[in-house]
Amino acid sequence: MKDRVDVTPRHGRLTHPRSRTDIEFNGGWPSNALEAGKFFPATRIGLTDPDVPTDNPSGPKPVPPDGQIASGGSQPEAARLDEVRNWPKVDLRSGAEVPFQWSFSAKHRTRRYNYFITKEGWDPQAPLSRDQFEPEPFATYKPYDDIPHWEMPEAEHDPNLDKPHTIKVPERSGYHVILGVWEVADTGHAFYQVIDVNFTQ
Repeated sequence: MKDRVDVTPRHGRLTHPRSRTDIEFNGGWPSNALEAGKFFPATRIGLTDPDVPTDNPSGPKPVPPDGQIASGGSQPEAARLDEVRNWPKVDLRSGAEVPFQWSFSAKHRTRRYNYFITKEGWDPQAPLSRDQFEPEPFATYKPYDDIPHWEMPEAEHDPNLDKPHTIKVPERSGYHVILGVWEVADTGHAFYQVIDVNFTQ
């Protein structure tokens, strides 16, 4: 089946380090459309932001279910991202500081980016699930302090969102998966991206 052709802006994806969807779809549909509820790994909708309660609560879309984390669980065209197979991997040095770059087709006022990693001893032959990831993000980046989202600049004209942010990746060896979650302040949603990483020393 051919990929769907869609010219509507569909928000954003991780381009460095290259995410699974950026590699698989080469930036085309549905790379930028992996949208679901925010506050992973929580499963409820209607949750309040823990830092800024005036943000929109989570929902109405739920967070991706187990087995559909790589695709965001929201776009049938992206379901192949959830397959268990030998995915292309990017090389990262264990414990290094790495610039993470998101590319946007439609920006949103952003509360945070959370980054999770698979546990030591995870099973690459099993679908990605919450139990495969550490329960807490290893890094969080906020482009702004905990101010109300209406005090942030208009997203489409916010140059801060185009800048990479540098985070320290964990000490790991071999194959692991990083999950990046871009949480939006003025909607109930987030965008999901996974990176297949070969950690070197």
